[in-house]
Amino acid sequence: MTIRVLGIDPGLTRCGVGIVDVRPDRRATLVEVTVIRTPPTMALEERLLAVGEGIERLLDEHRPSAVAIERVFAQHNLRTVMGVAQVSGVALHSAAKRRLPVALHTPSEVKAAITGYGSADKKQVQAMVARILGLAEAPKPADAADALAIAICHAWRGAPAAAPTSDPATTAASGGGAQLTPAQAAWRAAERSTRASAVPRRLAK
Repeated sequence: MTIRVLGIDPGLTRCGVGIVDVRPDRRATLVEVTVIRTPPTMALEERLLAVGEGIERLLDEHRPSAVAIERVFAQHNLRTVMGVAQVSGVALHSAAKRRLPVALHTPSEVKAAITGYGSADKKQVQAMVARILGLAEAPKPADAADALAIAICHAWRGAPAAAPTSDPATTAASGGGAQLTPAQAAWRAAERSTRASAVPRRLAK
């Protein structure tokens, strides 16, 4: 069964939104990709309204099965953090109104799912997004490609494993059970790393 996922790379000035259809065999097809922009000179409430209306239009037009949003743990720029958090809240609200399941994925999880390497750089992720979707080049700006990567990551997260592999690292990452592809193993490792790093923060509260 094909799953349609709407991915969001949240941002106040540029909010990337990408929609993909992914088949059970993991083949992905581009449905739409865009970047919702708002100028810094606009009042905050108007900017959030504009982003929210843009997201809701895409939700209603394409009717995805799920929504995936990038989770950002830390940023040096407080203003950027606030903008990302505010837009994420708007997106969560829009999805909840439509009773759509929502998942939050960290950048390392997305990189691992798309490239098999949790520390891949943006150019590597963008190149793989283009390759996965059969595009001549990655959509621009980077926010657009990032949104597609997030959507693909979510669709692939629960995908069935490919043929068994003899790679010991892959077997270990699967917990000794079903074999995982290298990319799935990398995703699992990134997910576990993210959870482990979050534990001290919860204890510190």
